[in-house]
Amino acid sequence: MKAMKILVVEDEHKIATSLKKGLEQENFAVDIAFDGEVGYDFAVSGEYDCIILDLMLPKMDGVEICKNLRKENINTPILMLTAKSELEDKIKGLNTGADDYITKPFAFEELLARIKAILRRPNKTIGNVLKCQDLEMDTVKYKVTRDNKEISLSKKEYEVLEYLLRNKGNIISKDLLIERVWDYEADILPNTVEQYITYLRNKIDKPFKNKPSLIHTVRGFGYKLM
Repeated sequence: MKAMKILVVEDEHKIATSLKKGLEQENFAVDIAFDGEVGYDFAVSGEYDCIILDLMLPKMDGVEICKNLRKENINTPILMLTAKSELEDKIKGLNTGADDYITKPFAFEELLARIKAILRRPNKTIGNVLKCQDLEMDTVKYKVTRDNKEISLSKKEYEVLEYLLRNKGNIISKDLLIERVWDYEADILPNTVEQYITYLRNKIDKPFKNKPSLIHTVRGFGYKLM
């Protein structure tokens, strides 16, 4: 059986070589590019099962690479590497066709889990519209609807719901939501997450009494959207 092939586009040599070593131990074949132009050339000319793409790169940044690849109808799954301070660029990257992101610093085990999750998806990009049953989120227009009725959300409610939608069917812990949505701000506590889950339930579940609830509590573990 042919090994799955991954392209790592990362200008920090230590991170890139560490990822290559770890992924090769997991039986992936790995190519490395240390700048955006070389990474783009590799992605266009080679056949890869997944691209790990740093957001901030010399010569061509990750958003530009992602946008150009999608214009060329190259739909290889892309996992974007971002710094915690780059929220707007992170959203821009997802809107230009990236499939997921992971924030530096990260554990290799989490990166590996995300790669495997991407590789299990159908062979196409998620696109701009995220769905769970009759709930839809347009990540370009920042519009959320259920049963074709528009739902007004605050910025933070939107970000929590977006993370749950991007990880639909998976159990998401409070700590993970704090890390992904609040970036470990000092004043954020687990009960803050509970508050926002309540806000979301009041907007996407309770008003739709004849519809099944979408947000489920998995006691002792976290929340699941399904």
